[in-house]
Amino acid sequence: MLTGATGFLGSAIARALAAHGHPVRALVREGTPRAVLEGVAGLACIPGDLTDPASIARAMTGCGAAIHCAADYRIWVPDPERMRAVNVEGTRAVMRAALAAGLTRVVHVSSVATLKPRADGGPATEVDAARPDQAIGPYKRSKTEAERLVEAMVAAEGLPAVIVNPSTPIGPRDSCPTPTGRVILEAARGRMPAYVDTGLNLVHVDDCAAGCVAALTAGAVGERHILGGQDVPLGTLLAHIAGIFGRRPPVRLPRAPLWPLALGAEAVARVTGREPMLTRDGLRMAGSRMYFSSAKAERVLDHHARPWQAAVEDAIAWFRSAGMLA
Repeated sequence: MLTGATGFLGSAIARALAAHGHPVRALVREGTPRAVLEGVAGLACIPGDLTDPASIARAMTGCGAAIHCAADYRIWVPDPERMRAVNVEGTRAVMRAALAAGLTRVVHVSSVATLKPRADGGPATEVDAARPDQAIGPYKRSKTEAERLVEAMVAAEGLPAVIVNPSTPIGPRDSCPTPTGRVILEAARGRMPAYVDTGLNLVHVDDCAAGCVAALTAGAVGERHILGGQDVPLGTLLAHIAGIFGRRPPVRLPRAPLWPLALGAEAVARVTGREPMLTRDGLRMAGSRMYFSSAKAERVLDHHARPWQAAVEDAIAWFRSAGMLA
């Protein structure tokens, strides 16, 4: 059983499962567009929702394993409790259903959001676990709380869960762009003349999906495995995109003058309902370089990541093919 199959990473996992010959039962909310799943062989979409435990149990019928990928992934939300209901309580419901169904393996798709960036700017590893109160913003807090919940269920109830921590997946089929997908799309459109310096770890979504599938048969129960690619300064990413389109690279801005603008952008977002590009939590996160090491996953899951430039170019090509970029 797969949750989050209509999402960016989830749809890539569905394709990776199909490529390995696994039939997939996907828990899909009623009315959710399924275009990203076109052509996926052996896929059965089961209506349901993470807030409906009975539907999760129905979707797991006849399954031997599950990959829990569904999550509310936004940097800013008007109601953090709704995000927590999906990311934390939804995870609890999936893990409870897995125990009740007697599944032999569960892959919990977490995030590097659950890890603390290194103070020296070096790459963090699986040992750098954060507490929920140390996480910046509702997304990171909820994902950290969910991961700690899974760990507790492994220890106390024998939940056969392996944890994978994707870094920043990018690439094709980002139909409702993730925060980083939005940055790539807006930069490709020439709408990012300036930026606040930070660093992130970029991984092709298909390489990340392959690592999630590998965790079904490898990896240590109860342990984290970072699925990343290469550490890249944001300015380098934006300069690369500008170069593709023959534009000048954007200008680096200091953080301090942007706090009032971020506050204003959030106020506008509360009225329009559109997620702002500039937020206070985003500025707080930019204070640390979010670099990570995938050495453990390379060793244990045979994880391999293609160059980040190829992932960016695949993302741009897909945005063009989808009519989102001229």
